[in-house]
Amino acid sequence: MATTAPPPTSSASDPQELTFSEYLKQEWRPTLGCTEPASIAYGCSLASLAAGDGEVVDVTLLCDPRMYKNCYAVGIPHSQSKTGIQWAVAIGASFTHEAIRRNLKLECFSATDEAVLAHATFLMTHNRVHVTVRKDVEADTDLLVDCTVTRAPAVKGRCVITQHHTNVTLVARDGVPVNVDALLNGESPSPLSTTEPSGKEATPKRISIYDRLCKMSFTELFRLARSITPEDREMIRLGSECNLAICAEGMKGFRETLNPASSSDAYSRAAITVFHGVHARMCGTACKVYCLAGSGNKGITSSVPLNIVGRHLGIPQNLIEESLAMACLVTSLTTAHLGTLSAICGCNNAAGIGLAAGLVMMNNGGERELSLACNNMVGNVAGMICDGAKMGCALKAMTAVDAAFRAVHLAMSGIGIPSSDGIVGASGITSLVNLGKVACLGMRHMDEEILHIMEQKLADSELQGCTLHNHSSTTTTPHDS
Repeated sequence: MATTAPPPTSSASDPQELTFSEYLKQEWRPTLGCTEPASIAYGCSLASLAAGDGEVVDVTLLCDPRMYKNCYAVGIPHSQSKTGIQWAVAIGASFTHEAIRRNLKLECFSATDEAVLAHATFLMTHNRVHVTVRKDVEADTDLLVDCTVTRAPAVKGRCVITQHHTNVTLVARDGVPVNVDALLNGESPSPLSTTEPSGKEATPKRISIYDRLCKMSFTELFRLARSITPEDREMIRLGSECNLAICAEGMKGFRETLNPASSSDAYSRAAITVFHGVHARMCGTACKVYCLAGSGNKGITSSVPLNIVGRHLGIPQNLIEESLAMACLVTSLTTAHLGTLSAICGCNNAAGIGLAAGLVMMNNGGERELSLACNNMVGNVAGMICDGAKMGCALKAMTAVDAAFRAVHLAMSGIGIPSSDGIVGASGITSLVNLGKVACLGMRHMDEEILHIMEQKLADSELQGCTLHNHSSTTTTPHDS
């Protein structure tokens, strides 16, 4: 193991170009349930609104492979234990217009009630929900949700979401783009001018934020984390308390041996607590969480341990908050290299590395220690695959927390994996770049095999009423969940 520090990383960017408030508004958001089915339901709801008031006769979704795998086995809040992508589509197309106009985005499942579920069940049992996975989607598209809702007599509403979970790039009625604000305000859908964007977030702000993060050094990220305003601190605290709350909810029903209170040290308690929060979320527990970089599991994994350990050690609240800010920034930086949806586990890699960054800051470490900690994480957990959102993510998240504690313990002692090892770089920044290359280029075909396995499982056990195809939608037999 190397004991020498990597050279400082320089940056040509001005760190003041990005304020933490701007960053936080984009990356730290409330969500109910897994963000992928929530994004699909949100898109389907806008398509349903654009289609008018007639009876829903068909709902079609075209999505990217990673969106599909993250909906394959995950629970949906307020759905009476429904799981899977077709139920997300059916529920989204069943929301009332009044609920859709509240523009709940990733909290849209809070509008699910008995009437919505009854209508969604009708759509499922009458074979009106169809899902297509577009396997040839370009890697740089990263995320694709393309929903079409057809209402009687034959009015088609369409919504397209790309790049990140709420970035609506098109809403159309019978092929003509319409103004989303007008729709949400209850006005008749009016055609757009040729220069007017149809989506409320047609310019993907997070791409520019990610570009700026990738140009910053660790020293600049430390400076940005320390610049947080009182309003930023309040938002960080609010999100952290939400994430701690779902962990507490998740503890219910487990044996005492899995109760964090049974652990004698704060580090073990933190890992077990994260397990409970992620497990509850993946089961569809109806508790709001704050997602980070598009993932609620990342939000839980990066924020909960810092709160538990920080309070246990008597760390001043202001330093806990700044450490949380640093964890968020490095999680987003790593996500920028991996992609919003990735072939490797973003919770373990991105949030685990982000947590390590927050722990370094909490221990008064600097760029040297953070670089060593990143190298330790990349040299240890790189390669853990993402095979979709599901209950097993809880174990991966717990592994991420354990790995982060060990990586930082070594780094604070000046110990790091040397750059002669594998994909580990001469600095932590370089290691993150290399990790991104492995995820985006080296593992390009992994999702295809994962989808093949999932497809075979469907054929064997009929776990889900959806078939994978390259381009055309397929009529399938829905299942009872």
